Amino acid sequence: MQVQCKGEPVRVAICHCLECRKRTGSVYVVQARFHREHLTMSGETRQWRRQGDSGQSTRFHSCPLCASTVFCELAGAPGFVAVAAGMFADPGFPPPVLSVYEERRHSSVFNAGALPMDHIG
Repeated sequence: MQVQCKGEPVRVAICHCLECRKRTGSVYVVQARFHREHLTMSGETRQWRRQGDSGQSTRFHSCPLCASTVFCELAGAPGFVAVAAGMFADPGFPPPVLSVYEERRHSSVFNAGALPMDHIG
């Protein structure tokens, strides 16, 4: 599975929701949101849907070999795709500019208080 992205992401965000934490096994996830037309996807993916903390459905696409979540499609943001920031090997990749579900932030996570808060997800 491969995803190629053109241009800069619309936004890069940290999500602290319980579903992202369970899905990744981490205390938060970082995702880069792109306009769908700026992505080219190739190869096979495994897909599944999950209802997020927002109540909206999200369709996840993972690599069939390593099971890493590569990207997801959010029902609440049609026309956009969220790519896992860990998929980018560029150490200069844009940092997060938004932190969502801060009220569910794990106690061991740094204080992202300098980032704007958005409780929509």
